[in-house]
Amino acid sequence: MSWQRMTVIMAVIYGIVGIMPVFVGDVRFIMHILIMCLIWAVVAACWDLIMGFAGIFSFGQVAFFVMGAYGSAILASKLQIPPILAMILAGGITAAIGVLVGLPCLRLKGAYIALVTFAVHMILEPFLKSDMGRFIGTGGSRGILTIPPIQLFGITFSSAAPVPFFYLTLILSILCTVIILIVIKSYWGTAFLALKDSEDFAASLGVSAFKYKLMVFALTSFLTGMIGGFYGHYVGMLSTRMLGIDLFVTLMIMLVIGGIGEYPGAILGAFITVTLNEMLSPLGPYRPLMLGALVVALVLILPDGVVGLIRKIFAENAAEARVTRY
Repeated sequence: MSWQRMTVIMAVIYGIVGIMPVFVGDVRFIMHILIMCLIWAVVAACWDLIMGFAGIFSFGQVAFFVMGAYGSAILASKLQIPPILAMILAGGITAAIGVLVGLPCLRLKGAYIALVTFAVHMILEPFLKSDMGRFIGTGGSRGILTIPPIQLFGITFSSAAPVPFFYLTLILSILCTVIILIVIKSYWGTAFLALKDSEDFAASLGVSAFKYKLMVFALTSFLTGMIGGFYGHYVGMLSTRMLGIDLFVTLMIMLVIGGIGEYPGAILGAFITVTLNEMLSPLGPYRPLMLGALVVALVLILPDGVVGLIRKIFAENAAEARVTRY
């Protein structure tokens, strides 16, 4: 998809979301859904970059999100570091861990990378609950119960004031997703696609798999960790329940609905999935069943996701315009 169409789709999505508080700003539940949509849009976009464009089957995205959340919470609550700075530092720490995870993955391909990165996900929960985890301030099985809110320009941003927090989240979400868009349309994005299609051929053209794979691990881990820290300061408490399989599956659904490698489909998929998930909450234990059935139906009807359908419509309209012209 062209740069212009990607930009238009993103502008429409964020434009519509940006004016929602005018109509529903006093409905706390809807504002919470909108904030969560913006947060998960960043996480899904990062995963789409590393898996859909770089072709690296990393299953550690939720783990990096949780690392960032815990890291920022510990820095802010234990070391009294300002939350904004704590978020950035947590993103840096997560990026360093992402590079360390990426190093052994350089010699692996496909499902083996997925196994290594998912192992990080599986190891993280027992580590956070361990004596070492409690020593660094994770709170063990209890988690972290008091996380200071974000303070900026003399304003306290917390869940108690959803509208100001929403616009802060909107700015951060736009910034992160625009960075990803710029990367996709830059030389880096071209190198990622070349490595995804044929690593040997890309290497013959001078594209370093070592350099670009570590680069995409570092970038996606940093952004995911930073938005994870932001999430921690929003909810005010953390527990290891975040590492449950439900959250991982929900994130995967976002990519499937939006379209893997169909950026900015991941952003649209995040909004659709989070909204559907909340709308189906009254169904209780039947919610995963209904959500799964909807995903199966969408995969069969829209194999390239919602953005794939939009791209197809654009292509058909362009073809009709050419036929009419001639």
